[in-house]
Amino acid sequence: MDPWPLWQLALRTPRLELRPDDDAGLLELVEETLLGIHPPDRMPFGVEWTDAPRESLGPTTLRHYWSERAAVTAQRWSVHFLVRLDGRVIGVQSLSAESFGVLGEVGTGSWIGLRHQGRGIGTEMRAAVLAFAFDHLGARAARSSAFDDNRASHGVSRRLGYRPDGTFTQVRRGVPATQTRLVLARADFARPGWQLAVTGVTSCLPLLTGREPAE
Repeated sequence: MDPWPLWQLALRTPRLELRPDDDAGLLELVEETLLGIHPPDRMPFGVEWTDAPRESLGPTTLRHYWSERAAVTAQRWSVHFLVRLDGRVIGVQSLSAESFGVLGEVGTGSWIGLRHQGRGIGTEMRAAVLAFAFDHLGARAARSSAFDDNRASHGVSRRLGYRPDGTFTQVRRGVPATQTRLVLARADFARPGWQLAVTGVTSCLPLLTGREPAE
């Protein structure tokens, strides 16, 4: 039995390859982080991690993904797929779940480097993990959220078929800001015009779904 089957998992779209984080890839991710993810006058994240001093941003990024990887269990997991374009890491697409075997729901979150934005990559990489969740894990619904002024994220959600599911307010850089929750049922998924290629999934199923693969 493979002690860490996620190493073998890979999702491939027409332009991208997504694999769960590895240490070499995380070093590339830090490089992309330091090149910039969003304009300094904007904050798209609920956790304001990009406001950390530049000298601590790299170590903080590594510790976060290491801790998330170490905490993966069949009951609660977050898989952070490193997104590669032309073989280089340009961002991360996260897929998470809690009590997946009972609830059948996943959550998503993502970012890509500022220099790669505006090319449809965000839609392509989220469509990849949604197709993986619905078609390979058997998810019934996917959830996300975004600040109301994060037009790019909301644009991705609309294109893929999400619908609003309420709002909540949180403090962002010292002032209140509204986020909209979004939900996507499997039947409402606006599938892209390409097929996702997946390898290495069978050995991951017990860890991600709590179920053994069918013979």
